[in-house]
Amino acid sequence: MSDGFLSAGTGAVPVLKLGDVLLVTLPGDLHDGLAEQLQQDIGEAIVRHRVGGVVIDISGVEIVDSFLGRVLAEIAAGARLLAARTVVAGMRPAVALTLVELGLTLPGLRTALSAGAAVELLGGPDVVRPADRRRGDG
Repeated sequence: MSDGFLSAGTGAVPVLKLGDVLLVTLPGDLHDGLAEQLQQDIGEAIVRHRVGGVVIDISGVEIVDSFLGRVLAEIAAGARLLAARTVVAGMRPAVALTLVELGLTLPGLRTALSAGAAVELLGGPDVVRPADRRRGDG
């Protein structure tokens, strides 16, 4: 099965497959219905494509509340039950501070500064660096 776009569900949040990893980019305005659909879409995609990891890119999220924190924790818990690890990528400093102020620990979630770093953390597809290409390795 090739990498690429898997689905947008009914909520228009794309789920992309990159090797053994799903990549999901959250919109800044994640509402209740969209979050529930996204949780379902991710769970189904993990099982259907037998991936070992999920990267949730929240770089477009400017404000976090207890709802979003709970959604992230529930996605990670569901993924863990399906034998997949979850990494949240692109968290802004203000979002991190808000999560701390709200007392949300987000168990089961690892973080990375970027989506690329998150994919690498999960052991996703190898990234050919420019230095590797010059040596003829890529």
